[in-house]
Amino acid sequence: MRKLLISIILPATLINTGCSTIGKGAEKLGSVTDIIPQALDRAPFIYRPTIEQGNVVTQEQVNRLKPGMSREQVRFVLGTPTLNDFFHANRWDYPYTVGKGSHPTEIKHLAVFFDNGRLTRVVGDYRPQPQKDQAPVAKKGVVKVPDWNPEAKTLVGKALQAVGLDEDEE
Repeated sequence: MRKLLISIILPATLINTGCSTIGKGAEKLGSVTDIIPQALDRAPFIYRPTIEQGNVVTQEQVNRLKPGMSREQVRFVLGTPTLNDFFHANRWDYPYTVGKGSHPTEIKHLAVFFDNGRLTRVVGDYRPQPQKDQAPVAKKGVVKVPDWNPEAKTLVGKALQAVGLDEDEE
């Protein structure tokens, strides 16, 4: 077993240190370190979950942003920023990626800028729309639920409940 591992690892290390690619067709394969992940990506029996990272920001949320809003109001609308740079304290970043495994298929970014604690501009994949272009916000309906009225217990049912042998476990 040891000889088998050495015979596999030694050529791979020599090829990787001497050259970052393998022989002919290297453009398709890439480097030695990419061969195994690429093979695993093509394998049908390996589950690759959909991974969402970052803040989910919708167009409706961005439409609610108005110039002059305070930091607290922006945080209420968009949520806590994922990236809060120490060197750029007046900028909040909201990145968002979706993908299978480690390969993102959708990358979105939104940055909001402040001046003296007030919102000045919004930059990124979403922009506030004019009022006439905004989709109407659906109002949430109220559902009335009737009060729960338990069944009236018979004399035998009350006796069984007093002893603890009733069928209705609460």
